[in-house]
Amino acid sequence: MRSAAGGPAIEERLADTLARIDAPDVVLAVTRQGHRTVLSGGSALAPPTPRPALRYELGSLSKTFTVLLLAELAVNGELSLDDPLTARLPRLPLNHPRSGRITLRHLATHTSGLPRIPADLLLGALLRPYDDGYSGYATEHLLRTFARTRPRHRPGTRWRYSNFGLALLGSALSHTTGTAYPDLLAARVLKPLGLTGTTLAPGATGTDAVGHRANGTTPVRGTDMGAFAAAGAVRATPDDLLTYVEAHLSPGGSPLAAALRTVQVPLLRRGWRHRNTHTLTWYQHPAPRGPLLFHVGATFGQQAFVGYHPASGTGLIALATRRGHTCRMVTSAYELLYALAGDGGPAGAGAPVTAPR
Repeated sequence: MRSAAGGPAIEERLADTLARIDAPDVVLAVTRQGHRTVLSGGSALAPPTPRPALRYELGSLSKTFTVLLLAELAVNGELSLDDPLTARLPRLPLNHPRSGRITLRHLATHTSGLPRIPADLLLGALLRPYDDGYSGYATEHLLRTFARTRPRHRPGTRWRYSNFGLALLGSALSHTTGTAYPDLLAARVLKPLGLTGTTLAPGATGTDAVGHRANGTTPVRGTDMGAFAAAGAVRATPDDLLTYVEAHLSPGGSPLAAALRTVQVPLLRRGWRHRNTHTLTWYQHPAPRGPLLFHVGATFGQQAFVGYHPASGTGLIALATRRGHTCRMVTSAYELLYALAGDGGPAGAGAPVTAPR
């Protein structure tokens, strides 16, 4: 299926990229200076609802929504990025002094020192990778686990990816405002940005994409993230994701303008020889004429990629109902965005973000 407003060159590149992705259902879309091009396909029979009209599980891409919510609350003075986490949670009997030094900024940037997932979830995830261990993991359980968990390093000193940390950030934002996380995200981020096809809960039958295991044929039940909703529960349509990335490319006209700018400011370097830059929520890589920003996500049977290049006003989304290296969706999407960054649009069309030297 095709929906185009970006010219044959982009259409052809999307088609070439689509052909390299091995998945039952795939949606690729580019927005370039306000013009959208959408292609879809896949190895499975087309579902009754067209693929671009379905909602897809975003997995860890949900973290960008949570951190944008954090930035919006900070911009409005309802909290500070450098507030201690413990000041934004119910009183807890902490077992380790380092836990009390974790701030909201540390959680957002994965520098809290907390492990990727709590220890009591790790064994089950290793033994039963397709079981949804997050389901039924209540907020009270999450907070008790945090109270007894020892951070692996002093907060703010090392980057360590953590679903645990983002789950706690969601709890902190909810406790601060007295509003359940799904309602808070809807009121402060989704509604202001006009994301009417984005939610944290499954929709009616036929409105959500069905994920698949690595074999490409076995369906996977929708993911229930429990207390980890802020780390990976968002579901969105391709159209909403294009609107989302366009808001980041042109924040000036958005009701969340200040927050959208805040989440794009580079904050730290990490990785081999500190080559990789991280903003409050986005990965930032060097690219022609200015950096590109991106994030990826995966659930038990789906993958998602969102990236954008402010200097050329280009954004790209990719969604698939399969995960795994052989799918090649993330690599193919990244390569296409990098190529588009090098040859499209006049320099300065967007609001470039410069990485610190």
